[in-house]
Amino acid sequence: MDTSYPREDYLPAPSHKRESSPTVLAVGASPTPRDHLVWSIFNTIYMNFCCLGFVALAFSVKARDRKVAGDVEAARRFSSKARCYNTLATAGSVVLPLLLAALLITGVIHLSKLAQESVSFFTYQFSGSDDEDK
Repeated sequence: MDTSYPREDYLPAPSHKRESSPTVLAVGASPTPRDHLVWSIFNTIYMNFCCLGFVALAFSVKARDRKVAGDVEAARRFSSKARCYNTLATAGSVVLPLLLAALLITGVIHLSKLAQESVSFFTYQFSGSDDEDK
C-alpha cells in the first residue's frame, strides 16, 4: 500500500490551454489624484480663514470634475491647489487663535506686574524724619 502524498494518480493533468486575455500590469502608473473635498468642506464651514476654505472648496470641485471627465493632469493640478489652500486655511485657523491667546496671556501678565508696581509706588511711606529741615 502506497501512503505517499500527493499521489500521482490524483494530480491534475497540466492544462495546455492558453488564456483568452493576458494579465496586464500597469507598472509606474500613478493613482488618481485626491480631490480633498471633505477637508475643503470642513475648512469652509468651521475654519474659514480669509475665505481660503471656500477657495479650496472651489478647486476641490474642479479637481473632482476633471477626474470624472478623465483629465488626470488637470485634476492633479487642481488637487494640488486645493491641498495648498486647505493647508493655509488650517494653519491660519490654528496658528492665529494660538497667537492671539499668547498675546492675551502676555498682556495680562504685563498688566498684573504693572499694577503691582503702581500699588507699591503709591503705598510708599515716607519716613518720619526729615533731614532737610534741620
